[in-house]
Amino acid sequence: MNTNQIKIFSGSANPLLTEQVIRLLKIPLSKSEVVRFANSEVKVTINESVKDKICVVIQPTANPTDTHLMELFFFADALKRGEAKKIIAVIPYFGYARQNREHRPGESVSVNVVIRFLENIGFDQVFAINLHDEGTEGVFSISFKNLNGFSILGREVAHYLKNHKNTEEVAIVSPDQGGVERAQIFAENFFHTNKVDIAVIEKRRNLNVPHQSKALNLYGKVRNKTCIIVDDIITSGGTLVHAADFCLKRGAKRVLACIVHHDFSPGAADILKKGKIEKIFMSNSIALRPDQRFRQLREISIAPLIAEEIKKL
Repeated sequence: MNTNQIKIFSGSANPLLTEQVIRLLKIPLSKSEVVRFANSEVKVTINESVKDKICVVIQPTANPTDTHLMELFFFADALKRGEAKKIIAVIPYFGYARQNREHRPGESVSVNVVIRFLENIGFDQVFAINLHDEGTEGVFSISFKNLNGFSILGREVAHYLKNHKNTEEVAIVSPDQGGVERAQIFAENFFHTNKVDIAVIEKRRNLNVPHQSKALNLYGKVRNKTCIIVDDIITSGGTLVHAADFCLKRGAKRVLACIVHHDFSPGAADILKKGKIEKIFMSNSIALRPDQRFRQLREISIAPLIAEEIKKL
């Protein structure tokens, strides 16, 4: 990596994560300014020369999603005006990724709109971490790479379990039918074998009420096992707590969870800390407020994952 050719900028969504990345890369943070006006508009200014440089902007587009997306778009425009050689967006959490299909007649497919903005505003390449649906990758016409946060989180879970980690003692659980492939990939990496049974929670989602679903049944062997519930995103916390309760009712010894993104809605932390999950491993893809922290939450930095990709540029 030629550090003289790369400049890294931080959006306002998660500056701590960007600081961790540049510390690993041993390069300074490039200078920019984000100003928010009283009328809610935002202005981005690049405060150094970027001509003929590879410019990386690190900005998760989490709550407030629209605000952080607009800021990211303005970074691209400002860098393009500065004649940057290449503009790369590192979006640890990709907002609107769950709006990837028309669930009901008349709905927008919002993630497609966001992708078109990214392409047309001037980004040459996009990195995300555990995009909600891998099928969305095919929508991009610019270079896109979906990084796997479970590669870091899984190691932390394995270290936590120490010697109690084999297919007889541990069950990998998907909290819904749609996450079975994700759980299978996690299990194969976790156990280093594809001979792994996956337990699945049957869930019914209320399409008329956001973040509301109901667990109906559990399929798979969990009795006398440590269950690891694997998912990409927590929002309300209800799905995860219901899944844990199902595992315990079916005889599980204890329940852990491994989730990449904590995109918490109001009250989620209270729901999770009152639940029966022993430990919840999550990445720092989204900045966590102090009031969203609780005893069972263990946050793991994904800065090494991002730094390794930047080194390849």
